Formats: sequence, structure tokens, C-alpha cells
Amino acid sequence: MNKYILLITIFAVAAVILSIPLLADQYANAGMIKKIQFTQTLTSSQDPGQGHENEQMAFILSPNNGTLYSGSLTFTASAPVQIVILHQIEKSDARGQPTWTVDGNTIFAETVVDLGTNAGSYDFTGAAIGLHSTDSATITATVSVDGWIRGQTPEAMQHYTGSTVTETSLKLSSASVPAKIPLHLGFFNGSPVYYIITDTNDKKSVNMISEKQKWKVESAPTLTNLPKGTLGKVYFFHNGITGNGTDGFQNDVFSNTPAQKDQYTPLRTIIDVTWNIGKVPEILDSEKKILNANMTGKVRLTNTNIIMNMPQIMWPGGQMSVREDKDLEQKPFEGGQILDINTNNMAVTLIAHRGWGPDGRTIYYIITDSTTEGPAKMMGVTNTPSLISLSTAFIDLYQFTNGLKGPGLFGFQPGISSASGGDDTYGPLCKISLVSWNDPTQATLLENMKDINTKKSAGDITVESARVLDTGYLLDCPFVDPFQ
Repeated sequence: MNKYILLITIFAVAAVILSIPLLADQYANAGMIKKIQFTQTLTSSQDPGQGHENEQMAFILSPNNGTLYSGSLTFTASAPVQIVILHQIEKSDARGQPTWTVDGNTIFAETVVDLGTNAGSYDFTGAAIGLHSTDSATITATVSVDGWIRGQTPEAMQHYTGSTVTETSLKLSSASVPAKIPLHLGFFNGSPVYYIITDTNDKKSVNMISEKQKWKVESAPTLTNLPKGTLGKVYFFHNGITGNGTDGFQNDVFSNTPAQKDQYTPLRTIIDVTWNIGKVPEILDSEKKILNANMTGKVRLTNTNIIMNMPQIMWPGGQMSVREDKDLEQKPFEGGQILDINTNNMAVTLIAHRGWGPDGRTIYYIITDSTTEGPAKMMGVTNTPSLISLSTAFIDLYQFTNGLKGPGLFGFQPGISSASGGDDTYGPLCKISLVSWNDPTQATLLENMKDINTKKSAGDITVESARVLDTGYLLDCPFVDPFQ
């Protein structure tokens, strides 16, 4: 592990002048998994889940304790159907999320994909996959599946599985995908700033901004814990000249940009600006003009407890790197995280990286900022040292340094997060923790926090915080839904 941390340190120093891989290639036995490939015709029956008695379900891959399926399916059904993917969770983790259960004891988180059609294709990872109808009428469907089974093979599936194989790498479908995000225009010192809004601690703002920009903003409760003195400021206008600002009036105004490296942070506290009665509104396009207008009684300022994640994409004199190589299967964490910036259509397309949440559900995240200069230049994101002071709100993002090769940050299996969007513990700031197999030849695929904790307790893996030049490796990596 010490050797690996030293390797990251060396890379951080050399990243500016050298084009070298962050890690040496390592191969490991990924353990025993089974290939599954079949085509069959299914007939639905009454959904056995509690509360679904008047609905129909045709399980393609049935629930089985300790089994995980991953792959792709293609189907044609006699009527429009939904794809249901189940993920087994602890009963105590249900916390109001959609669930499915037969007996009330074995609980599954339920993901429902409504394609609005009776035919289609879909990539999946889950503990069970089925076709579902909210109608009570029986449906039939012809389904083709190409994928893998990890864990015990259900008895009913034995004749569909190929021979047991030993894999040294993981080919994960849709491991890196484009995420098109609405772009906003603001001001800094009279010049334009283009930015995105991904997260906020204020539920009212979540709904309002999501509706306005037609793209979901995540609720991030942990942002409430951030000390106000460590945050940037952004001014929202509540009246005056109608415009494209967040509240429908003039454009928002920022207190700094990445050009002010020691001051900039994408996390902002909101200050409301209101024109006083009898005063003639005008465009105030800098913090200085706003403060002067406040001093002369033209406007009044109101501090709020609202905090937003507002990474800047373009600012006076600079911008985030635009990736030249658009092939997302080739080193998606290197050479830039932006695929396209379109200021005419007000959209920016970033790379969304696939991983797993604490319970094994799929997550996607983008990366906009890094605390350390070497990794920031390697990834083509903004170097933001001030994020170090916001460590009270970071979640853990576990990345693998060896074992099963795959699409993760360091070229191995995908990362695992300690929180998912919608959790009370979610926030967009991520602390990178390194997971290393003590014997890489015994590596297996880990997909949730339970897997990590079990292997750590057994002494199979070592987990520690990543550090570059004795500085924590921290990222602004908000979770997004790239398919909305």
C-alpha cells in the first residue's frame, strides 16, 4: 500500500510534463463467475410481491440469496411492460424507498424502468430482473439474455449457464456515458461566467430549479454542515429586471472564479438581492456594484442558509478542458471530463462514470474539481485546493488499486460510494479511499459496502485514505442521472 501511495505522489509531481499511466497494469483472478445466455418465451402470473396482487410479473432472472446478475436483455411482449430490477437490501435500510417483498422479511429495493413500449433492450445489474404490468391481464414475452451470474446459480437456471470461467477483467456495460447538463450564464466583475447547478441542501430549491432547468438537482443534506466562512458567495435577484437568473430576474453574480485559485470553491452560499421600493432597477453585474447599491439604499441583502453546488465551466480567462478523444472506453478519467460546451443551446456534456452505491445499486457521477494539482491536470478538471476546508461534508468513494481490471478511476473495478442520491448522508463532495487486495490473485468483484467491510474484516483487503503530496485526494463529484 505504501508503494502505491508513493506512486500517486510521483504522478502528481510529473503529471504536468509526462504522459505516463497513473498505475502499472496489474492482472488478477476475479474469482468464479458463470456465463448466461438464452432466449425463451415467458408467461406472466400474479405478482407475488406484497401490495401487487392485482398486477402481473414474469421473472426473467429470479431472486436467489447471494446471487447477482449483470448483462443485457432484449424483449418483445404482448403488451407494454415495465422492466423491474430488484436489489437485495437490509430491512433497516428501506427508509421509504420503493421496495418489493414477498414475506416482509427479505427486502429488495425496486427499480422500475418504464420504456412505454412492448419491445426494447436494456442493460441491467441486480438480484432479480422481471417484466411487470400494472394490469391484471396475463402477458407473454420472448426474452433474450446475455450476461453473467455471480454467486450461487439458481437451480432453475442451471441449463442456461455455460461453463465456469475465470476472468481477469470486468467489461461493464455503459461504464462511462455522456451526461448533457443545462448551462447557466452569470456574471463576475462584469464578465460572463457559465456554470451548472447540481446539488443543494434546500428542498424547495431542489424542486424549483429542477423544474425550471428540466434536469434534476440532487438534494444534498450534508451541505448544511459546511461552515459559511469557507464557502463562495452567489447573489440571486428576487425582483428588478426580468432575466435568466435562478429566480427569474437578472443573471446571478459570483464573488469569485477559478482564476482566484485560493478563494474559489464550487460550493456557494446564496445571498438574496431585493430592490427597494421606489428605486429604479438596473443590471448589477459585479459583487462590488451590488455592495455599493446596498450601501446607498438601492437594494437590501439577505443572507440565507441555502447552499448550492455550482461548478463553473467557463469563466473570464479560462475554462475546464474539453476532451479531444471522444471514445469513452479509452481512459475516461484522463484528458478531460467535458465532451462539449454549447453556449448557443446552453448545455454542457460531461462524462458520467458508473459505480455502485452502498447497497449495490448503480450510480453515476461526474467530476468537476480536485484538491490536488496533478490529478486535476490529468483528469482535465479545476484544481480547487479550498475544498480541503470542506471535509466535514465529504462522503467516501472507494476506488480499487489492484485486482479485477475494469473502468474504475485507477483502471480496476468500478468504485463504491458510501452514500447514494436521496440518502440523508449524500453530498457531492467525495473523499477518495484506496482499496487494495492483499493478495491480488484472490481478488473478487465487490459491489457494495457490505462486501468491502466483510473483506476488510477478513484481512483480504486494506483500505486507507488516498493522499497526494501529503494532501487528501478530494473531488467534487456530484451524482447525476445521465439518462434523464
